[in-house]
Amino acid sequence: MKDLEFEHKRSLSRLEAADQLAALAEAMRHGGSAELELGPGKLSLRIPDELRSELEVEVGDGEVELEFELKWSLAPPAVTSAGTGPQG
Repeated sequence: MKDLEFEHKRSLSRLEAADQLAALAEAMRHGGSAELELGPGKLSLRIPDELRSELEVEVGDGEVELEFELKWSLAPPAVTSAGTGPQG
């Protein structure tokens, strides 16, 4: 069972999609939290230094589907025996 699942679908212009991706990229570049504008509200996510990614492209039925997925652990970083976290 998932703790939380949120899905938001809407039509965007190419420029709106680019702006949304650029805002996410800028938030990720600076670390900490990313705030995404989603309709009438905002979604705030804490983004760690290490992420896993998956890129998937499907072409068929007259459409192209591009999925870019980012995953990360909610657990705090492991502490090494020297008493410091992972180096990055």
